[in-house]
Amino acid sequence: MSTPAVSAVIRRRKADGGGEDGEGIAQGGIVLTASHNPGGPGEDFGIKYNEGLGQPAGEEFTDALYDKTLEISSYKSLNSPDIDLSASIGTQYQLTSTSTVTIIDPFEIYLNTLKSCFDFDQLRKFGAKEGFSMLFDGMHGAGGPFAKRVLIDELGLPESTVMRCNPLSDFGGCHPDPNLTYASELVKKMGLLPDGSADTSLDRSTLPALGAANDGDGDRNLIAGAGFFVTPSDSMALIADNWESIPQFARVGGLNGVARSMPSSAALDVVAEARDIPCFVTPTGWKFFGNLMSSKESFDGKDYGPFLCGEESFGTGSDHVREKDGLWAVLAWMSILSKANEEVGDGEALVGVADIVTNHWKVRVCIVLS
Repeated sequence: MSTPAVSAVIRRRKADGGGEDGEGIAQGGIVLTASHNPGGPGEDFGIKYNEGLGQPAGEEFTDALYDKTLEISSYKSLNSPDIDLSASIGTQYQLTSTSTVTIIDPFEIYLNTLKSCFDFDQLRKFGAKEGFSMLFDGMHGAGGPFAKRVLIDELGLPESTVMRCNPLSDFGGCHPDPNLTYASELVKKMGLLPDGSADTSLDRSTLPALGAANDGDGDRNLIAGAGFFVTPSDSMALIADNWESIPQFARVGGLNGVARSMPSSAALDVVAEARDIPCFVTPTGWKFFGNLMSSKESFDGKDYGPFLCGEESFGTGSDHVREKDGLWAVLAWMSILSKANEEVGDGEALVGVADIVTNHWKVRVCIVLS
């Protein structure tokens, strides 16, 4: 499962299971992930814990957990039967009298979560519009199958839309980081040079309209247009300024809060001031965004939802889950493009990513200078 899918499942499990995936509200989730915190014999995976709202464990929890480790005097192991992960949904394996493993659908809850954020019918219609094409790089990570399920199966885009969406244990020998260096194949196909500038020898009209990449666990993202790279800080600012394009935000009249990590640029701050949206700057770490998104639930504080947040290291997310979500960011940009091209007729040139970003800053700079 991708990291945002794990968060969605933790948040949305019901006491009765809500279907075929067994019973029980999730108190949290232990996640083995190709993360920034390497562990294991080959240091090829990390272990992290998400709490009951789907958010990364906060400092209070991790401090208490560390204190518990100081009291460990022994441990027990369990010889469990082989568990077939390809078994039918709902298959159960009884490990002890109180411990059961249940096979769940890794897609259903996450897909329904995304459908609550976006208008899939409109995105499907825009995806078939003349002149639009997309290229998505899964970087052989866990997010690839989720991207195929959404982009190909649900939105009807052609198979040529996706590349490297088959998860591999060694990520195909690449480093699954969605940036200009490691997503170099996608960058080149989007008409960009290694530094993110446009390759002026190419005709933009022959390039995909939207390019994107996810990292190894599907939570971070790179966004590009034809011959145009969108920095992570700009991407977040543009999503905030175009909230009317995203049903999750538009149906309730806009955003009630935004936040960025301290090292991110102040692009979001400019938009938040112009749009009169509360804006926060946090230390690096998604758990700090989680505190804001769950302010009402966890601290009986103000409800800042709907909420948008992001960081300089290609992470973008909202309060639909409590993790950054690369595929959500891709659908947000597809929604922005769809809205921008509502009045564009067949045969006319589409409004592109480059147009949206450059026009955005022309307007915002004029407002600031005036």
